Amino acid sequence: MGCILKGGGGLYSRLAVGAVLLAAGSGSRMGHRPKSLLELGGVPLIRRQIIALSGAGVDELVVVLGHHAQRIEQAVQEFPVTVVHNPQPDAGQVSSLRLGLQALSSKIDAVLVALADQPLIHAQDITDLIGAYKKRAAPAQVVQPTVDGQPGNPVMFSAAVREQILNGDARIGCRQWQAAHPDEVQHWATPNQRYRIDVDTPEDIEALAARTGHQLRWPADLVRSA
Repeated sequence: MGCILKGGGGLYSRLAVGAVLLAAGSGSRMGHRPKSLLELGGVPLIRRQIIALSGAGVDELVVVLGHHAQRIEQAVQEFPVTVVHNPQPDAGQVSSLRLGLQALSSKIDAVLVALADQPLIHAQDITDLIGAYKKRAAPAQVVQPTVDGQPGNPVMFSAAVREQILNGDARIGCRQWQAAHPDEVQHWATPNQRYRIDVDTPEDIEALAARTGHQLRWPADLVRSA
């Protein structure tokens, strides 16, 4: 029998990948504005993330909203995604992650957790991460990109890790699971700086422009909210 190429041309079984896109924060350091609605080239960052994940062939996508939910939902409503609302977004990112994991179907083989404030991530970056996950060495169940020794995002992990997180203490998320299971975490070294770039403050926006030439701008209705 001949060898069948699967999963977009690789010699690996086709993974059913679910993604959780976190966008529930208050944006307190941005004047309480939603970072995910910052625009690059006129496109909100959250839309850019959805397009990147879709372009990489992610099978399911859950977007977790909290603060600014009504405004952000306007930007994603035409995409075939599941939107989940965190009623207590100030409980922290772990609470949003767990809601997103719960919303994925049982058909998922692996989970990719993405952040809505990473402006430069595109489909090839997601594809490369999925490829690194497929090639991970045993017993790794989590793959995290590392750039110059520093952790990056998105992070990808197995369905088994998803179940362990959901069945564990409510304070346990991906980061806490990794800390408790260091031997099952593969730090995937890559020179790709896009995995390390996010924006939390106005200074981050200025630094991004100075470093890369990419200028982020607020949509017109949020400009005066500073």
